[in-house]
Amino acid sequence: MGMTYSVGEVNHLYAFFVQWSPDIYEAGRKKRCKSCNIRKDQHDSLAVDKVVTVISKLFSSPVNTFKTAKIWKIVTVKDSKRSMSPCNSVESEPESEYQETEDALPVLKHESQLLDDYHLQKLAAHMPPKSQCYPWQLVYSTAIHGTSLRTLYRNMAGLDSPVLLVIKDMHKKVFGAFCSDPLRVSKYFYGTGETFLFSFSPDFQHYRWSGENSYFVSGNWESLQIGGGGGCFALWLDADLYHGASFSCPTFHNAPLSTHEDFTVLDVEVWTVPI
Repeated sequence: MGMTYSVGEVNHLYAFFVQWSPDIYEAGRKKRCKSCNIRKDQHDSLAVDKVVTVISKLFSSPVNTFKTAKIWKIVTVKDSKRSMSPCNSVESEPESEYQETEDALPVLKHESQLLDDYHLQKLAAHMPPKSQCYPWQLVYSTAIHGTSLRTLYRNMAGLDSPVLLVIKDMHKKVFGAFCSDPLRVSKYFYGTGETFLFSFSPDFQHYRWSGENSYFVSGNWESLQIGGGGGCFALWLDADLYHGASFSCPTFHNAPLSTHEDFTVLDVEVWTVPI
């Protein structure tokens, strides 16, 4: 649609063009007697003065950056992840080693009895980047579901996403494993090289796949095993999720995850990590 101007606006606009390009717009004007144009000239002069004044202010007034800055709100990565989920559609670039970022905390859809912000920060830095874009869901907890390996398997039936197994023993040590596949009963070992072990004793330690074998995870109704080779498991739990053991093994070249190779379980949580 076109724009409509009043006669006064047209006069002001024309006066502006005459002021800035007199060689173009004055050339076609017919000469009139001085007496009949005196009022028109005065009106044009006032109009031109107004237009010039406005334009001068526009081009000479500096931008008030302080007022503009007040419009924006600075939000940290941590606050953004806490308040927004799932994340935006921009995918993270793949990395061979996941870089640790101080504020990259995942969102938990349930309250954890075992993980605090320090734990989350350290763990998220070593997990696939996409896992930080979605809320973690609690699928099993001994505090909620009781101490049963069968229940743990049953709660993960139908899942198709990685899981985070977190254990606290009677010595208050927190450790566990990030598994590329849900925990399940299987005749053979399963999983991928994304699986890793971790411990907080109290400093954070993580152990990635060594490439020596592919004994990532294996489960039956009597026990759950993670890592293996040489007759030792990196992590072993019994059917009641009460007794456990952790040894060095070729799969991860890890140190024992607990301060004692044989330990008693205090609590267990399993989180599903959508990717």
